This record gives sequence, structure tokens and C-alpha cells, in this order.
Amino acid sequence: MHIVIMGCGRVGSALAQNLEQQGHTVAVVDQDPTAFRRLGSSFGGRRVTGVGFDQDTLREAGIEEAGAFAAVSSGDNSNIIAARVAREMFGIENVAARIYDPRRAEVYQRLGIPTVATVRWTADQMLRRLLPSGAEPLWRDPTGGVQLAEVHASTAWVGHKISRIQEETRVRVAFLTRLGEAVLPTSQTVLQEGDLVHVMMRTDEVDTVEAAFAKGPEEEGGH
Repeated sequence: MHIVIMGCGRVGSALAQNLEQQGHTVAVVDQDPTAFRRLGSSFGGRRVTGVGFDQDTLREAGIEEAGAFAAVSSGDNSNIIAARVAREMFGIENVAARIYDPRRAEVYQRLGIPTVATVRWTADQMLRRLLPSGAEPLWRDPTGGVQLAEVHASTAWVGHKISRIQEETRVRVAFLTRLGEAVLPTSQTVLQEGDLVHVMMRTDEVDTVEAAFAKGPEEEGGH
């Protein structure tokens, strides 16, 4: 796949190198030609000096043949404009924008542009480890009606099967994080101590789901 990246800072350069190592062709766009030094001499992709939301610049970067576009410059407005140009003008389906302002990130997510609010994500993940409680949304569909969230499960659920957890909390367990690794559970998978539970649920049922996970299993009818 050909991938265009706007922004050659630490994130953009690392992303470009990683994608190239995976066998993709990459073009990096940045207004500052000296920024390309971060790519190193071994980088074989295109270096395009220009504004990342300018259509001619994007064409020079090969946007018309691209399968994905990432906007990771230091400017929120530039990132979202570039992401929308890539999607709306060039029809790129796989588009993502880095947004520093978390309030903006939620708005753009609802416009259908996947966003990564780096500072908020990092801070929230730290808080989740220090103060685990409730549900932390990781992804929302563009309408905001459904979300993937990490839910704090009471230790009372430890030792119970995923099938029972799903039945009593009325959610779908999408995956677990166990010892730092993602695990796709079956109905027979048993929750272990330290597991992080990630569920798919309706946004309007978050409070009910949080309460069910905090309460633990019903006393009767279990395995």
C-alpha cells in the first residue's frame, strides 16, 4: 500500500520508518525541508516540501494512488483540514488525524475522521491504571451511539466465564488485555486477576454497564 503522511516530526518520522519497514511505500509531506533529516539516510520514500492540505502537494506525494493518509503535524487545524481533503477530495478511506485538543477530537470523530488525541490518551491511560473505575471510551462510531470501552470489573468477576459476564452485564466482551497482551476471548474464557476488560456497548447504557461490572455476578444461577 502507498501511504501519505503529513508532518515529519517525531511521530511522523517514526510512523514513516515503521511503515516502510513493513513493506509499504511512503511519502512524507512537511513545510520545513530540514524536518526530513529525522527520516535518516536509509528512508527510501518520497520527501515532499509543501502544505499538507494543498491538493497539488498531495498529488505530488501520490495521494491519488494512496490507500491511507495520516495527518500528524503539530497543528490541529491543519491536521483536520488535510484529513478532510484526503477523504472528501481524493476518496481515501483510511484517514487518521492527530489532535492535541481532546474536545476537538470528539467533534471530528463524529464527522467520521478517526482521531488520536495523544496527550489525553496518555494521561487517561495513566489515570486508568492508578484509579481504575467506571468505563473509559476507546472508540465511538461516527453517530456516537455505540462505543468500545475499557470497563473496570470488580474482582468478584475473577474466575467466571466470559459467557456469564456477557449474559449478566448484557454487553459483548470485545477483548481482554492480559499481562500486556490483547486476548480475544471465547465464551469459555475465564476472567483472571489483573485482566483489563474491553466491551462494546450502547453509549446510553454506560451507567448500567458500569454498575453491573462494579457489582459483580448475581449470587444464584452461576457456574
